[in-house]
Order: sequence, then C-alpha cells, then structure tokens
Amino acid sequence: MIDETLLEAEERMDRAVEHAKEDFAAIRTGRASAAMFSKIVIDYYGTPTPLPQMASISVPEPRMVIIKPYDASQLGSMERAIRDSDLGVNPGNEGTVLRIVVPPMTEDRRRDMIKVVRSKGEDGKVAIRNIRRKAKDELDKLVKDGAVGEDEGKRAEKELDELTHKYTGHIDELVKHKEAELLEI
Repeated sequence: MIDETLLEAEERMDRAVEHAKEDFAAIRTGRASAAMFSKIVIDYYGTPTPLPQMASISVPEPRMVIIKPYDASQLGSMERAIRDSDLGVNPGNEGTVLRIVVPPMTEDRRRDMIKVVRSKGEDGKVAIRNIRRKAKDELDKLVKDGAVGEDEGKRAEKELDELTHKYTGHIDELVKHKEAELLEI
C-alpha cells in the first residue's frame, strides 16, 4: 500500500515537471522556436485546435519562423490568432505561408518574461506540494486504519519528503535555465 502511494505520487510529480517544461517552452525568448506557438489555439470549423496540429512550423534562421498550414483556407485565422497572442510578433502573410520575424526582446520585456517564468515555476512547485499533501493524507489514513505500522508510516513520509524536494529542485533548475536563456542577447 505504501509503495503504491509513493509510486503514484512520484508519477504525478513527474507529470507536473513535464507540464512545467511545456509551459516554459512556450515562453518566448530572443530566439525563434516552434514551441512558442504550441499554446496558440485556432477555431477550426468550430473546434479549438492547437496551431502545431494545423500547420508545419519550421525555424530556418534563429530569428525567423515559417508556418505552412495544411489547409490553406485557415491561413487568415492563423495569422489573426498569432497577432492576437501575447507573443508580440506580427506575421507576414505570403499567400501560402506565414513568415514571422522574431524581433529582439527589450530589457523591460525580458524582465516581464522572467516574472512569468518565476510565476509558472511557483505554480509547478505548488502542484508538487499539493500532490505531496494528498499522498501524506493517504499515508496517515493507512497508519490510522492500522493497515501499516507507525514506523513504516514515518519512513514513507520521509521518502515522500525526499521525492518532493527532488521534484521541486527540478522545477528550480528549469526556472534557472529559462532565466539564463532570457537574459542572453
């Protein structure tokens, strides 16, 4: 029972770290990347669809992105969605593709992005702490019901704390890496 609880908590913490990685990848730095567009959603015949599912996204140069839609009739809606997003880029419609030149970030924009990164990092750590709390409640219930001994419960709680520390450390590393990426010129 204890091992199952700890294993489930570890899997959920791992998913929380993966989610944080995805969030960080979508944050714009001074360089162009296809991941910048992963959170943009386009209304495709009444169905909200992520941009990467509707187009091929390539990065031929460090500051340029080319988006080629699979359905050419959606080019206008893609252009609007990108322009309305918080990326701060203006796509150029060339008839069959969208060409986006990523402007260098200003110092103020970098500071704002670092605040966003720290906020998303804290959200990830809160998710991990919530997972820990739920797992600890389950362990406490097992001890209270007499399914496991108190010593085993204490050992499991210590393991859970180590897991929590390990995964919050992963999030801290991701935040540090993204901040360094944002501060590059």
